Amino acid sequence: MLCISVEEFLIWKKKQLSKGGDQQSFTFLLDCMAGIPDSDLKNISISPRESLHLKKNLEFLESVWDDHLINSCPIQYLCGITFWRDLKLKITNKVLIPRPETELIVDVVFNIFRKKSEKLFFAELGTGSGAISIALALAYPLSEGLATDIDQDALEIATKNFINSSKQSNLKFYCGNWWSPIESFKGKLDLAISNPPYIPRDIYEKLPKEVKNFEPKVALLGGEDGLKHIREIIQKAPLFLKENGWLILENHFDQSEKVKQLLINNKFTSIEIVKDLSGIGRFTIGRYK
Repeated sequence: MLCISVEEFLIWKKKQLSKGGDQQSFTFLLDCMAGIPDSDLKNISISPRESLHLKKNLEFLESVWDDHLINSCPIQYLCGITFWRDLKLKITNKVLIPRPETELIVDVVFNIFRKKSEKLFFAELGTGSGAISIALALAYPLSEGLATDIDQDALEIATKNFINSSKQSNLKFYCGNWWSPIESFKGKLDLAISNPPYIPRDIYEKLPKEVKNFEPKVALLGGEDGLKHIREIIQKAPLFLKENGWLILENHFDQSEKVKQLLINNKFTSIEIVKDLSGIGRFTIGRYK
């Protein structure tokens, strides 16, 4: 643990922010790598003569910040972690950085299955860092969950995140494409959930470089129209869901009506488009029969 004066730290902080970047990313860096949470940052300027304890020296923190600014590398990848709901998750560039808007997908589940004592059998397809599955496994401790991903590296990250987040054993991980690794569970699921790649090719090509150059293409690109993977998930879902089982999908901001029609075509009912906090139709849900 390194000790410096608050005054020295504040001068250094001002210099770093003058280079560019946003306050939120800088605060994230200080929290993750220096061990200074946002709540402490708001108080230290009151006592400039006091000492401050850092987990990393200023030179190291500055090198990480410069890497973020010069190369546009997401600060979460540089720190190796991200925060999502109440989870602290390990991440690398093998997995998508879980987005704040995706946090609402867990609340959608809460609205359907209101009793946390329910014994759900759920699956998440394309788990990435494991964020959604881990949140559900913790929220419904009597449930059993399956999480699939096509990338073994992603599954190793998700598994570590589950072990770090819980002492429970109610979540299992399977490597393979969408439904294929859980063939033996056909007709048994109360709930299937997925935040699949849904970005159309033309939009993908125009993504900001901090996304396109660093986050895994396989987790973003959804084919020409963005619906390639969503179609496959919906078409095969009836084979895996119980009667009255639910399917919950995240989709691109302008895809909800098309996803809704795909659900109708595959005999889903109780279909609903759920808006995010920006009023965008972010999730499309349906019940099988």
